[in-house]
Amino acid sequence: MDCRIGAAEEEPNKTGSLHRGGHSPEMERNPSPPPEAEAADAIGDTVYSKHWLFSTLTRLIQMVTKPSEEDSEGQMQLTDDDEEDLCRVWDMAMDRDVAGFLQEFKAPDILLGVIAKSGSPRLTEICVGILGNIACFPDTCLPLSQNEDLCAVLLLLFGDTDPPTLLEASRLILTCVSQKDVCSLWLQRIRQQTSLRYNLLFIMRSSTNTDLLEKVGELVDKLFDIDEELMKSWITAQPSEEEGDDVDSRLDIALCLLEAAKQLRLQYFHRLENPNGLEVYLHIMHLLTTVNEGIQVFASSDGPGQAVWNFVCEVVCEDLCQPNELAIVVHEQKGTLVQAFSVLQALYTYQKQLTSKDDACSPLFGTILRVIHYQSEHKDEFSRNEDAQDKQFQTLAEITTEFLSDMCSQTSKDTISALVKEGYLTEKSCLTAFGCLLPNYKTSFDHLLLMLSASSPQLADKLKKHFPV
Repeated sequence: MDCRIGAAEEEPNKTGSLHRGGHSPEMERNPSPPPEAEAADAIGDTVYSKHWLFSTLTRLIQMVTKPSEEDSEGQMQLTDDDEEDLCRVWDMAMDRDVAGFLQEFKAPDILLGVIAKSGSPRLTEICVGILGNIACFPDTCLPLSQNEDLCAVLLLLFGDTDPPTLLEASRLILTCVSQKDVCSLWLQRIRQQTSLRYNLLFIMRSSTNTDLLEKVGELVDKLFDIDEELMKSWITAQPSEEEGDDVDSRLDIALCLLEAAKQLRLQYFHRLENPNGLEVYLHIMHLLTTVNEGIQVFASSDGPGQAVWNFVCEVVCEDLCQPNELAIVVHEQKGTLVQAFSVLQALYTYQKQLTSKDDACSPLFGTILRVIHYQSEHKDEFSRNEDAQDKQFQTLAEITTEFLSDMCSQTSKDTISALVKEGYLTEKSCLTAFGCLLPNYKTSFDHLLLMLSASSPQLADKLKKHFPV
């Protein structure tokens, strides 16, 4: 019988009971499906049994009211049978009919009581996971989100130390704020629950769990994308009671984002995994640069702007845009490149104010030229289609050209000379640069040609034959 495990692939916000590998490594298989029901006992159009579900939920209540086993640390221990049955419920909740039945049976209230009394991290994780699957459907998400006590407890769970529980809590809240009918309810609670900012930033700063960092990043990205005022308040927030008076313990949002991004970079690029999570954190950094409060943080002489600039430059120049891998990256990681260049462009002016030299920009300048040259050679290939990937390619072309224009309009004679000497500016790369700057960025074109004429007259003369002045 299909236990709806496959539904997790159709609905990204749904998870199965063993999808995250909780606290039971000995369970190496999916839980067996519950007994098939007679027609009168079936839940909706499914073959799941109402009676079996009733009995399992009743047993769940008994687990926390009369715990049978504890481990050496005094935490409640689930028996293998109990854990397997609860995992079945978790998987069953992926079905709309089952989720509706659980809601009708007041299962969220039962799960709230269990979470409040649970002494088992695995049991808490499973309960939050079941709620997360119930929340995937608008008609069951609404009553769940209107439950004030339940929502308060779920937000307080971010102060937990158990990564699987934190992961499921992040998934649940992300599911809810992504639904327009309940989004405003959750935003109101999140604004009032000031400890949430501290807890999420603490996870970013201290966790090494890439799944958790990725999901927390998705949640914060969503919150900032739909509520600019919330983002501003998090940027300007004063130290909380949890942070105390210790300056070193205070959680600066930009530095916490940077720490999480560093951890994801370490995991992804060293293990050759897909850097989706890193793209999310780069997008959050870019969102910060779209408001004055964020710009002030990055532009401050003692702020994180230089550290963020250096990190993103390394990601672009050392990880993403190596000459022998550029084609793969431009095709498969366009989103990460777009976000990285967006952050760098936003920080460029302030980075120049904080440092007296342009030398650090040379590899970046060369990388931008390399990406633009690749794009110009494959422009026709992408222009034939209009799907999302090719639109993203167009966005990458626009951001790199605009960024190049910014750099060319401010570059000095000495910098141009260094770029020529280091091989970043050749006749071929200059033709690419000049070609993309005209006709929309003529001021930058004129300045680049002027500086090139002063630093490398022979190269400038060759280029003037292609672009008569």
